[in-house]
Amino acid sequence: MTDRDARLVAAVRAGDLPEVHALLGPGRNPDAVDEDGLPVLCAAVAAHEEEIADALLGAGADPEAVDADGTPVLCTAVAAFAYRTVAALVRAGADPDRVLPDGTTPLLRAVEGGSPATVKALLWSQDLQAPELRLERPMRERLLAAARHWYETGAETELRRRTGATAPARIDTVEEEWSEVEQVTLGGPSVRAGHGAVLTVLESTFGVPAPFTELVARAVRHPDPMHVDWAAARSDLGNRLGEGARDMVTALRHHPSPHHRRFAADWLRGRLFLVKPDAYAHLEDDRDLLASWAETETDAAVLADVLWVLTEHAEEHPRLEAVGLRYADHPDPQVRRRVPDCLARPLTARATAALRALTRDPDDEVRFSAALALPAADHEDRDGPGAVVRDLVRDPHSPMRGGAAEALAVSDDRTADATEVLLALLDPDDRILRLVAAYGLALRDHPYTPQAYARVEELGPIHQPDHRAFGLADWRRRNEPPGRGGS
Repeated sequence: MTDRDARLVAAVRAGDLPEVHALLGPGRNPDAVDEDGLPVLCAAVAAHEEEIADALLGAGADPEAVDADGTPVLCTAVAAFAYRTVAALVRAGADPDRVLPDGTTPLLRAVEGGSPATVKALLWSQDLQAPELRLERPMRERLLAAARHWYETGAETELRRRTGATAPARIDTVEEEWSEVEQVTLGGPSVRAGHGAVLTVLESTFGVPAPFTELVARAVRHPDPMHVDWAAARSDLGNRLGEGARDMVTALRHHPSPHHRRFAADWLRGRLFLVKPDAYAHLEDDRDLLASWAETETDAAVLADVLWVLTEHAEEHPRLEAVGLRYADHPDPQVRRRVPDCLARPLTARATAALRALTRDPDDEVRFSAALALPAADHEDRDGPGAVVRDLVRDPHSPMRGGAAEALAVSDDRTADATEVLLALLDPDDRILRLVAAYGLALRDHPYTPQAYARVEELGPIHQPDHRAFGLADWRRRNEPPGRGGS
């Protein structure tokens, strides 16, 4: 091993990305191996160093490298659910359909591993033929059968059968592509419980879509809109409007199960953001449906979602205020939290009275939302909405403290009490709270602004993409004469 190679190996082991970049210039060897003959790309992937793996691949490292046991680096990434690295390896030329000594392929291993993001990274790449074309029918059927078996058996049960492990499983919830999925670990091996989503993806890809009822069943098996199985079912049904998906989904509002009704509300919300208006002709129909549904829904969680979707529509429903007033004193706070958004401007006397009452609600989020919805004149009241916001900022245990601090910083509240609250926010060991406070002081042209920004930097640098980082420079332009730091 040359000295250059040794330095690259050391940098990869240390996770030193800048040094790796410096060592990958002209004449350097991205396929350097360590003293045991392990390629540095394998070491980077095994250590979950995604950016370093990207740098090595960008410099020409062999994407088909194997470790000491002969395991392709692509399989290492698959086993680690490192779907971004998997995608980078495939783009660089790693073969997702390579038949391994045990008869599996990286793609089959990913299917069994239950990570839909990893499966998708192996199915599609700009340099790959479409999976429904490149994979022979027997392999397509094998992939579908594997996904269905793991889904129907259950991730933990099948993993336990394969490993023979008897100890309790460790189950963690992990993020994956804006969704969540359980990761099940028994001793060493881990799988993710996203086989429902994997099955949905494969069926859609191979042109054998599941019946609507089965997709809904997969979603509500994990009754959480953030779960990958729910998200995959929602997406697939959204792509099948021409087959009557909307009629089936909207009919679920009458289903006896609240999970099914919640899925329908969530699907309708997705139509607002995931389709072009001219490609979906039912927005007005959906709005009317939601307004009627809101007047009859009995489950609090579902009702809160229905109100949420109704208020997300660009055009307000004529009965929106009446719906909001109907639930202003609902016993469940998750419903009351949606009421302020229902009371649209210009506020009527009844809506204003309801919002003022909600500023005294026992729930922090309800009080905060109501306070923000009231007009500026109400905020001039010493004990009005402005005081509600300031009290939430003062409370270190309030879940709304951060949001209330941001609202206070940019508000027109110029009371001495507001200034005291902002100054007090410079004390907690929270860089974001300090930055919000410093920005609020800058907007008020407070003389302590330079010291406030210095307090922020005690806890870390202020990154320029954050617009609040420019507050000090703007304050100086307004308050310091040229030659004393101003321009």
